[in-house]
Amino acid sequence: MNEKEKMLAGEWYDANFNEELAQERLDAKDLCHMLNQVKPSALEQRQAILTQLLNYEPQQVELLSPFMVDYGYNIKLGQNVFVNHDCYFMDCATINIGDNTFIGPKCGLYTANHPLEATRRNAGLEQALPITIGPNVWLGANVVVLPGVTIGEGSVISAGSVVTKDIPAQSLAMGTPAKVVKAITT
Repeated sequence: MNEKEKMLAGEWYDANFNEELAQERLDAKDLCHMLNQVKPSALEQRQAILTQLLNYEPQQVELLSPFMVDYGYNIKLGQNVFVNHDCYFMDCATINIGDNTFIGPKCGLYTANHPLEATRRNAGLEQALPITIGPNVWLGANVVVLPGVTIGEGSVISAGSVVTKDIPAQSLAMGTPAKVVKAITT
């Protein structure tokens, strides 16, 4: 397998020194820069750039700038998703975000893991694990979601939390690391 195939398969891969991946990241950063320079009122132009960045046309998505990604093509946004200012989606693996999800300002979704051993880390090795955020989820401001995490449908993650493990559906979670503090009932 080449390095991109390893990345997408969740295996250890050369993230830092592979020319193909470096170029894809640079292309995505250029598109993010373009998106972030377009006036908020230029909806058609913003949609066209976002479609090019994500490699599909998102439906009923409101995404506020600035916004940054690593690749773009690994992000799958449901309908009626709102992404507030200053979010970073490190999409080395797939990031799936369900319908009607609200993501607060300055949230980070990070799919990349690095080796604990410095020699392997300095060699550029990385492993990417997917993030899944169910429908009707709300991430408060400054939430961090780590690699491999699933957040269940209807859950709320309190501002400033760091989500290191899966959160079940219909749960309020908070803290560092985020822990479920109560069930959300209707």
